[in-house]
Amino acid sequence: MFKDRLIGSIFVLLFTITFVVIGGEVLFFGLLVISLIGMMELYRTLKLNKTSFGILGYVAAIAYYLFIYFNVNNHLFLLIIFLLLTMFAYVITFPKYNIEQVSFVFIGLFYVAVMLSFIYRVRILDGGAYLVWLIFIGAWGSDTSAYCVGSLIGKRKFLPRLSPKKSLEGCIGGIVGAALIGFVFGLIFENEFAYFSNPKLLFAIISACASVISQLGDLAASAIKRNNNIKDYGKLIPGHGGVLDRFDSIIFVAPVVYYFIIYIR
Repeated sequence: MFKDRLIGSIFVLLFTITFVVIGGEVLFFGLLVISLIGMMELYRTLKLNKTSFGILGYVAAIAYYLFIYFNVNNHLFLLIIFLLLTMFAYVITFPKYNIEQVSFVFIGLFYVAVMLSFIYRVRILDGGAYLVWLIFIGAWGSDTSAYCVGSLIGKRKFLPRLSPKKSLEGCIGGIVGAALIGFVFGLIFENEFAYFSNPKLLFAIISACASVISQLGDLAASAIKRNNNIKDYGKLIPGHGGVLDRFDSIIFVAPVVYYFIIYIR
């Protein structure tokens, strides 16, 4: 189990570093593929992945990414059209699908494809080649810190109904650990961010906030799995499960980091 998890971690890390460093179209289309796989995993929990609703969701995700690629700003229009088409499909197939399944189709598009696209949005900002790593510090840096602290001194259970292994000490350790990593990141690359008065402190704050959101994302993913009586979303990544099992925290953190950066500029 540990060997599989280690292999999976190395694979994901190398994949992430390669695609994020290269950026551009490689990152863009990589995120599109990850989004489609993640949506398929999510839709599969309610047996929607091979239905007309699932296909509609995949097409909408591709259209959304094309809007980003060609710099079409009217994303709300696309989401409204998708909602209308989804409700139309619900009406003509009634009563084959219930409203929970239909709602899940729309949630799948927004929760996976739209949220993950913010990795690309951060990457193409001025200084994005560096700023994008705040997403991973806030998510995976927090996750690693929480695991280490929780394993060493974790005693008080934190929401055991959702995640029995999480401890309050681990959650706090994740926030502090992410803040420290963010501070060190700002210290190392301080010269790249002359337009920020104190990048060390700023990145520590962003990373700490991202850690809180990251843990929320992890718990939300756990809640969905428990509601549907599944352990993992998939088996694509050895020792980790599916794409959503590995990127659940990234999904929540990416848009938060993006808007944090946009606001402070």
